Amino acid sequence: MKVKTRDRILSASLALFNELGEPNVTTLLISDELDISPGNLYYHFRSKGDIVGELFGHYREAMDDLLAIPDDVEVSLDQLGFFLHLLFETLERYRFLYHDLVNILTRYPELKTPFRRILKRKEAGFHTLCRSLSRQNMMSLDDPGVEALCQQLTLTVCYWESYDSLRDLGNRNGVDPGRGVYQVLYLLMPHLPGPVRDELELIARDYQ
Repeated sequence: MKVKTRDRILSASLALFNELGEPNVTTLLISDELDISPGNLYYHFRSKGDIVGELFGHYREAMDDLLAIPDDVEVSLDQLGFFLHLLFETLERYRFLYHDLVNILTRYPELKTPFRRILKRKEAGFHTLCRSLSRQNMMSLDDPGVEALCQQLTLTVCYWESYDSLRDLGNRNGVDPGRGVYQVLYLLMPHLPGPVRDELELIARDYQ
């Protein structure tokens, strides 16, 4: 099946934004990459901002699906690891948003409110998962402790892409989502009883 030009533009733009950084990519570069005329690109998107907005919309849809965690969920440690795996894979797919977050939100202020909503949903998702572990006697932590832990988990998730890229000398394509999963799992371990902690440590080793 032939891929529509609009979808090709989005795919090429995402790849270029991730590799070079969104501020360093022009519509001319995108059209050159696709071997189409600038006019053809402008027929589908009036500006680079429209491309950024649509890619952000795709990211938001993916996060909404992932963070739709039922309040009464009984999550296993394997399911927790799989959730984190999907979460970091999604962040890696749209990593340009996080590598240039301040810059992007400054130039595209219409994204600030939906970005904050996603941030709040991430933290709420971690609260739900921690409550599930507590109900199953797999975590023992008071309310202030859970609040602090969920903020730390959210912080780690949001800035892991930038940190991992900087640690790899700015290589935007060298980010490993597994390292992020590993880090989050180890943030959880001190709050788990011995046997549960040992089980989670085994799961974490798969992401080293």
